[in-house]
Amino acid sequence: MTAKPAAKGKLGIWMCTALVVGNMIGSGVFLLPASLAQYGGASLIGWGITSVGAICLALVFARLASLLPHKAGGPYAYIHEGFGDFAGFLIAWGYWIALWAGNAALTVAGVSYLGVFFPALNHSALGSGATAIGLIWLVTWINSRGAQSSGRVAIVTTIIKLLPLGAVTLAGLYYMNPDFVVFNPQHKAMGEAIPATMALTLWAFLGLESASVPAGDVDQPERTIARATVIGTLIAAALYIASTIALQGLMPAASLAASGAPFADAAGQLWGRWAYYAVGLGAVISCFGALNGWCLMQGHIPAAAARDKLFPAFFQRENRAGVPIVGLLLSSSLVTVLLACKYAGGDSGVKIFEFVILLATATTLLPYAFCAMALLAVMLQRHRQFSGRDWLAPLLFSGIGFVFALWTIYGSGAEVVMWGILLLLGGLPVYLWQLRENIVKA
Repeated sequence: MTAKPAAKGKLGIWMCTALVVGNMIGSGVFLLPASLAQYGGASLIGWGITSVGAICLALVFARLASLLPHKAGGPYAYIHEGFGDFAGFLIAWGYWIALWAGNAALTVAGVSYLGVFFPALNHSALGSGATAIGLIWLVTWINSRGAQSSGRVAIVTTIIKLLPLGAVTLAGLYYMNPDFVVFNPQHKAMGEAIPATMALTLWAFLGLESASVPAGDVDQPERTIARATVIGTLIAAALYIASTIALQGLMPAASLAASGAPFADAAGQLWGRWAYYAVGLGAVISCFGALNGWCLMQGHIPAAAARDKLFPAFFQRENRAGVPIVGLLLSSSLVTVLLACKYAGGDSGVKIFEFVILLATATTLLPYAFCAMALLAVMLQRHRQFSGRDWLAPLLFSGIGFVFALWTIYGSGAEVVMWGILLLLGGLPVYLWQLRENIVKA
């Protein structure tokens, strides 16, 4: 059965799936095999556990999209529906900050990969900074032209990034040397190795909620978002696991662990120098594609909260293409400030930047735990619609997804969790101000 063409100006199944895959498969996948090499075959256990957790969360978002198909804002909208204004505000506040701070990290990674082709970028903070800021505003311009513009870029960049990853993975599986695959090369205790591999792999699934954020721009959202979320997560999980096996079978563990660009090195080993540069180009495009998808989301989250009168009303303003332009431009301006601090601040600036990114990543994970319970909250609110049997599957995958999200937050470390709480509390004055505005206008 073929998918129907999307309505004009709307995101269809393939664009939404590309958005999910593109946002999950960013810069990290190109480096993860090297990070996991020290754990050998034991890393596949970590991948397996995190994949199950991510798929359960994908099912949570799929079911929420079916129950609330026209709620734009993704995690924020679902949590607002399930737990009310205050929880909705806290999630929107933290999630929005995490989005634009994370975009700064993606931009830095993209410029780093560009250094392969333009070595001068590796030695010039001014050149690197100008390139990074230019890249942010290029993606902002693309997103300002409407959801279809962003969706087309998502499809093209996702295809381009999957081609080198898929080619290296398939060739690696064909030519792999079983002697290179050692289950636990450093003989670490399994109680230490498995949690460590989970801590590394669980970041790779951030973004599985991407299709639910621009729900107002999605064609037949009750079906499209659910399918795209599950299909996209399955594609990413399959590629992650297969590529880890392939690269561990192509390169000895010590060589793989020492590689700064494992996919590029593997491609060069298989096909020569040209392949090394081709995969390097794929990494640049991967960063660009992920940045495009996350940039789309950074405008929709504050707009959704503003429609519910939890954020200032100016976030609702749209341009002629129907894009929430104020949130998009303000977010990109904040990314620009963060990038300027990174490139102009020297060592201190880098440390500040790295901490902000770690904090933003941890903050992104909080909505996952809330959404796992928000599904059950929404179902309780509509309990007359459901029989006892209807609760079995949601209870299972919501429970697993909730535990997975809690583990992810725990893995961020006590200091980051503490600062994450302070970040959320820092939004309370904004919430009170907006509450006052609503009372005055009532």
